[in-house]
Amino acid sequence: MFIIEIIKAVLIGIIQGITEWLPISSTGHMILADEFIKLDVSAAFMEMFLVVVQLGSILAVCVLYFKRLNPFAPQKTAEEKRASWLLWLRVAIACVPAAVIGILFDDTINELFYNHNTVVNMLLLYGAAFIIVENLNKNRKPTIDSVDKITYKAALAVGAFQVLSLIPGTSRSGATIIGAIVIGLTRVAAAEFSFILAIPVMFGASALKMLKFGFAFTGYELTILIVGMLTAFVVSFAAIRFLLDFVKKNTFRAFGYYRIILGTIVLAYFTFRQ
Repeated sequence: MFIIEIIKAVLIGIIQGITEWLPISSTGHMILADEFIKLDVSAAFMEMFLVVVQLGSILAVCVLYFKRLNPFAPQKTAEEKRASWLLWLRVAIACVPAAVIGILFDDTINELFYNHNTVVNMLLLYGAAFIIVENLNKNRKPTIDSVDKITYKAALAVGAFQVLSLIPGTSRSGATIIGAIVIGLTRVAAAEFSFILAIPVMFGASALKMLKFGFAFTGYELTILIVGMLTAFVVSFAAIRFLLDFVKKNTFRAFGYYRIILGTIVLAYFTFRQ
């Protein structure tokens, strides 16, 4: 039976590694996955696992963007080190809105909104939003083509959009990418800033869940968690590279249609199940 649980952890890690970066709502997919891939663990561990498994995805970003993000690299010039520090400052500014709201209202948000009805509504709403935003921006020229050119005001604006992602089904990457495009970033710059912005956000969210759960893992639970994280780490490399290559030649409209289709499937599933 143990090998079956390992396979389930791998499958959840694959889903997490893909959906964390594509703007299609990892929560929406996880809710469906939880209906069919039920790990033999306690409810408290599962709640923690679904958040902390994201650390694997975040570590993939840290590796991919390590050179750009590391201000201590000896091979960097003084100007390049300064650019790294300024990028971290922009990220810190963008994290403030969601950090404040998330810390103050985390339990309330989970109690009120962590259900399939909310997820369905957010999948459909932001699916339509992607299509509308891309249509409105069809003839509009972006004003910011690199994360290094993001102003502090723009960073704070993207951070305000990130607050929306506290509602399950929105998608953190979806909210930040839509916000970034609206304020004038190119699709590639929007995606990259969303990736980097996830580092402190997901580390913070994971730390909170770990503290609430405690660190008294059984060997079985620790194995499940590590397998899920490692799988998410490996899969995230492919997902990030796919998205960056995709948006260089395409719009986010396809993800909008996908979200609408997924939202319809989730709605139909839970309607017929009831």
